[in-house]
Amino acid sequence: MAEAFPYLILDARYERVREAGVIVSQAVLIAIGIDWDGRRQVLAVELANRESRSSWRDFLLALKARGLTGVEFVVADDHAGLRAALREVLAEAAYQRCYVHFLRNALDYVPRRVDDDCLQELRWLYDRRDFAEARRDLAAWLAKWSGKYPKLTGWVEESIDETLSFYRLPRQHHKHLKSTNMLERLNEEIKRRTHVVRIFPNAESCLRLVRALAVETHENWLEQHRYLNMEDLHEHKKEALRRAA
Repeated sequence: MAEAFPYLILDARYERVREAGVIVSQAVLIAIGIDWDGRRQVLAVELANRESRSSWRDFLLALKARGLTGVEFVVADDHAGLRAALREVLAEAAYQRCYVHFLRNALDYVPRRVDDDCLQELRWLYDRRDFAEARRDLAAWLAKWSGKYPKLTGWVEESIDETLSFYRLPRQHHKHLKSTNMLERLNEEIKRRTHVVRIFPNAESCLRLVRALAVETHENWLEQHRYLNMEDLHEHKKEALRRAA
């Protein structure tokens, strides 16, 4: 690898594998990087017994051992093991909690017949132009709904900041890096192919299939136009230095 990837996107899915005659779930850990040319690359696909701190730590350390450098921003779902591993291995990188998963988690804090406007207005916060605007609208949202849904608004007030990290990036990159959605097409293809198998006879056969699909996606991405214009990030960092001077 031996390459700098300022953006790193991490995700995991589960497949059923037979081990010693017993069917178990195996976590498929996936890392996608965006290099300074603005192209996406599949950096690694590995199996783990579960999404523990140690499994994610070993996964990330293996990436660094292969030459991964320069990670500035990590997008992932909220998982205690992953968060702990990131603090240990990539402490210098900012963390963006996937806002799509965050909004899904919000459903756990409201009654079944929640007012649609409440969640829609929460969703709109992620379309604001900058962090200050998002924080102003968040304050208004909290004031409006705290009386009706105190459990939800308390959870949001405590947890939402880590879903707003993308506002420190160039505005042109926001929609691509506020969630793990860029992995969805790969995950959909993996799901489509593994659904046919249903239960893999062993872990090795599962890993072979998923890696083959990842390689196919990786090659397609390299042949496509750049995913992001990284000059936007260069200029954004220069402007931040000028403001700090």
